[in-house]
Amino acid sequence: MRTLIDDLLRLAREGRVVGDAEPVGIAETARRAWRIVDTADATLSVADGTVDADPERLCELFENLFRNAIEHAGDGVTVRVEPTDGGFVVADDGPGVPPARREDVFEAGVSTADDGTGFGLAIVRRIAEAHGWSVTLEDGENGGARFRFETASA
Repeated sequence: MRTLIDDLLRLAREGRVVGDAEPVGIAETARRAWRIVDTADATLSVADGTVDADPERLCELFENLFRNAIEHAGDGVTVRVEPTDGGFVVADDGPGVPPARREDVFEAGVSTADDGTGFGLAIVRRIAEAHGWSVTLEDGENGGARFRFETASA
């Protein structure tokens, strides 16, 4: 119940607000978020790159994606974060998301996990939108889920 309340409050207060954007290291921010999340036996792979972002909100975005990967793919999941020409991607080697469900998972309150709150990916989308980014959920290269973030200038 506490997690649900915290997620709802964060979504209501901060879901569409970002501070000043600045060049932020994707790898450094992903590693910082990884240390905050209970990652068990999961593995993180990162590549260097930068994106103009609010550093704290980018960290929160990564935290939510990492929790989501572990919740849906298990403790041994591998998560990869890397820059792209127009932004960055976060991918995992879990079971992925069926195409018919990909848009639904960004809706507040939607979760396929029995103990999920359904707010993590809604927060991810709102943080992306607040930065002016689009977010697309696609198949990963080796299965799993791949979240592609693209800047408006891409």
